Amino acid sequence: MDTKWKNKWIVAVWLLLFSHGLSGIITGLLHGEEYTKKDYFQTPEFQSQLDQMIDSLTLFELNYIPEQEAKKFVTVTGEEINEHRFRYGDLPQQIDNIKAQYEGQIQEAITSKNRAMANAYTAERDTKIKDITMNFQNDEYVRGKVRKEKEQKISDYYREIENQRADFIKYKQVLLYYLKDIESGTVYTNIKNASGNPSIDSKNMAFIRTYPSSTYGPLSTEGRSSSLEQVISARKAKLFEGQIAIPKSSVTAGSILSNYYEFENRQIIFYIHTISGIAAFLLSLYLLKKLPVFSFIAPVTGQSYYKRVPIDIGFVILAFSGLITLLILRNNHVYSYRSISEWVVDLGVTTFFVTLTLVQGIYFLARVKDETPLNEDLQKSAVNNLYKGVRNAFRIRRIGTQVLILLILVFVFGAGFSIVLINPNLLIFYAAGFFVIALPILILLVKRTGYFNQILLYTNEITHGNLLPDLPVKGKFALATLADNINLLKHGVKTSQKEQAKSERLKTELITNVSHDLRTPLTSIITYTELLKTPGLSEEDRNSYLEIVDRKSKRLKVLIDDLFEVSKMASGNVDLAKEKVDLIQLLQQALAEYNNQMNASMLQFRVTTPDTPVYAFVDGQKLWRVFDNLIGNILKYALENTRVYISIKMVSNQVVMTFKNVMKYELGGNTEELFERFKRGDTSRHTEGSGLGLAIAKSIIDLHEGSLEIEIDDDVFKVTVRLNSRVTP
Repeated sequence: MDTKWKNKWIVAVWLLLFSHGLSGIITGLLHGEEYTKKDYFQTPEFQSQLDQMIDSLTLFELNYIPEQEAKKFVTVTGEEINEHRFRYGDLPQQIDNIKAQYEGQIQEAITSKNRAMANAYTAERDTKIKDITMNFQNDEYVRGKVRKEKEQKISDYYREIENQRADFIKYKQVLLYYLKDIESGTVYTNIKNASGNPSIDSKNMAFIRTYPSSTYGPLSTEGRSSSLEQVISARKAKLFEGQIAIPKSSVTAGSILSNYYEFENRQIIFYIHTISGIAAFLLSLYLLKKLPVFSFIAPVTGQSYYKRVPIDIGFVILAFSGLITLLILRNNHVYSYRSISEWVVDLGVTTFFVTLTLVQGIYFLARVKDETPLNEDLQKSAVNNLYKGVRNAFRIRRIGTQVLILLILVFVFGAGFSIVLINPNLLIFYAAGFFVIALPILILLVKRTGYFNQILLYTNEITHGNLLPDLPVKGKFALATLADNINLLKHGVKTSQKEQAKSERLKTELITNVSHDLRTPLTSIITYTELLKTPGLSEEDRNSYLEIVDRKSKRLKVLIDDLFEVSKMASGNVDLAKEKVDLIQLLQQALAEYNNQMNASMLQFRVTTPDTPVYAFVDGQKLWRVFDNLIGNILKYALENTRVYISIKMVSNQVVMTFKNVMKYELGGNTEELFERFKRGDTSRHTEGSGLGLAIAKSIIDLHEGSLEIEIDDDVFKVTVRLNSRVTP
């Protein structure tokens, strides 16, 4: 046999053994006390049947009195008289009720000109009023009426018990009894030739009980004729001594004791089922030790599928499945097994649910034991997701509250509609509530739903790139806020598109400028290198060419170094060596570097600084580069024979440094583009600048968490640098 099929057969057999074992053990625990009795006569089932026989015997013989004699026991108390008198209210209330009952009938008869009927109704009304009035005037009059009511109840009782007389006759054929009234000495028996105080022969009896006994005491009639005792409560209960028995002949004859043999059959089935179940359970435990049954029942591959179910949902399903399995096992008693086929079907159903519960239990335990995924499972549980959902629903409390109130109203009016269908008299109240509360809310809900659909269609158009006019912002509720935010997003998209177009343009210019600025010195180097290879070149020309190659090489090196540095700063891959630095002294050092160029530039520099040092915690070398770039730009792009103003001052814990000059070249109004790489004020690119000076300067200031801003007022070019003045890290 194939191994796969062999494993399946092993699992099937084990599950059948295990399920039958559980069924047998639970049957033994639940029904053992019932079926381990000696015989049928010790079961609660027989005790109930015996009580029925004794009740019938009490009703028709032990406690029986004729109907007319029972009526003599009738008594009427003062409380009963008052209860009858005030049963429908006091005298004025009862008279008003009677008049109200007949008023409509009398008026209708008069309207129809039926005088005879009107007189009849009037006479009937007056008779009842007179009767009610007599109730409040004469106790004996009321006493007679109460007595008649009780006598009528006694008559009804005797008519009712006559329907049970046939059962009493059958019981007398089964039951033997010899009972004596302890108080009066009256003997009641169905034993022939009974005289004196005979004893029933136990040898021929299947069941016998003696009164009084330590267990039952004397036989009492109390409570066995409760309906009659309620009417004639003055009659005392009787106590009897003697014996009752069931002959063996009554058992063998069957009749009403046919359950005797059914019990014996069930008892045999009970022992077979319980003992075989225990054996099957022990065998299943033995096989479980020898074979990896659980790995066959719940393979590891199924764990991944089981984990897709939230852990709390899995627990609920497991608990529900386990509960159903327990109920099935609990109901697997011997009453069910009337044939082998029924037992097979019952075992199949039991095995199915046991298997279902067992598989879930194996997977659930494996899931709980794994601590790390357990924490993840708890986070993904349905309860946690529900909690998050409720929390998110009430994150904006007003919206969550409105939705909750709306749901409550829908439920209330839905339930109200069902109540109105049951009780149409409430329709007017339901209609009032509907038109005052439900209808306005329904209209508002329809309007807001339409507004929501409008917003949804608008966003669909935006996602397809269609920028429509702004959404109307209606009211102050959540959808209005959403519409306003979408309008802002749309404008942001427009701005982003403009910035993207600008970025593409600047990128194109960057490539063009880089190509131009790198190619120009490189072309000169290549050209003059070729000229140096010319035969017979004079020493003077050679030196002149070498000088040009040297100058262009240095120029190319500066361009490449600046490009590399600004790229590093843009990526943030720069470490600052911050220290306490006097910014006035640093500025003076930078100006000193350009002293010769400043003297030869025909520019007049005006430098304004405080008398005391101005300290900041900065990278001195990087900040010197900022000053170097800004002063270098002034020397390149400032108009000759003009003044240059440089100042440092303190403003609210900030160091503010300004560089102001008159421009040689005309700039447009867009100052932001001056920070772009390879962007120059000299658009013809005839100067020696790299176009990276301001970009490098701004990147350095940004790294220091400061700001560098440019202002252009006609031909005046102004750069403002702000840095924090703190001198500690």
